[in-house]
Amino acid sequence: MELPFHTLDVFTESTFGGNPLGLFPGVTHLPTDLMQRIAREMNLSETVFLGPPETDEGTARLRIFTPSVEVPFAGHPTVGTAFFIAHQRIAEESPVSQTATATLTVILEENVGPVPVDVRIEDGKPVFGRFTTAMLPEHRESPHSYQDLAHMVGLNPEDICPEGPYPEMVSCGLPYHVIPVRTIEAVRKASLDMTLWKTMLADSWAHHVYIVCMEAEGDEADIRVRMFAPGSGVAEDPATGSAAAALGGYLSNLDSCEEGSLSWTVEQGIEMDRPSLIYVEADRSSGATSAVRVGGSAILVSSGTMRIPYEE
Repeated sequence: MELPFHTLDVFTESTFGGNPLGLFPGVTHLPTDLMQRIAREMNLSETVFLGPPETDEGTARLRIFTPSVEVPFAGHPTVGTAFFIAHQRIAEESPVSQTATATLTVILEENVGPVPVDVRIEDGKPVFGRFTTAMLPEHRESPHSYQDLAHMVGLNPEDICPEGPYPEMVSCGLPYHVIPVRTIEAVRKASLDMTLWKTMLADSWAHHVYIVCMEAEGDEADIRVRMFAPGSGVAEDPATGSAAAALGGYLSNLDSCEEGSLSWTVEQGIEMDRPSLIYVEADRSSGATSAVRVGGSAILVSSGTMRIPYEE
């Protein structure tokens, strides 16, 4: 059988930036083990398998696989898939006004639930997508001291923030172990000690490691991050939307604002030579987080065909 596929670079406006995504349309009927083998063959942080919606409200059914596991939710596949659908819609509705500005809303049915994505279209092209998480942030206290977490990521204890922002486990559909560090230099020199990771986090609720610095180098960014996910077969990720969502929940929880909206721009992938920009928003109502949104750009990069030994 021959399966068409496409790739996009997500959370970037430039080819070879952001996080590459593999996308196979019309194939959610395939066996799960075959999807996993295809994702392993693609060997990207995530590969998505797209199919028709299973509900009246949905736009498409989406399943997401890393090289090792299926995940219930992920950010760069959500934004990338919404861009892909927008490109399809624009092509189907051709000719499109070259001066039109519009918003296309798609509802992606993921294993975590329906995820709405608004895609802004300018001059007949999708330019920005923003999703709202299906789940509000869940917070759990880290069971590890900042000293032990520092050693796990190859840093000195003084590189971690013992005061102010604190290590915490947070999820908006995919859990992350948030480790705040003092400086960008600490972000740069971080290196995950796999022996300590296996002992401390491999079997825990939040085994993805997310290093956060409340400073950035780029003029457009506020925060610098890195993300390591060996438990999902991803040594390091260049742009992680689900982690950015967790970060929105984490930072919102630190804020004393009773009502209002907060926003941050996150840079990631610098150390991997795949610079990425992720836009995060959190709404607060009655002193609690009431919504988290994550957005960014994406571009189509390639199309091809994979030949696999499978007969439908």
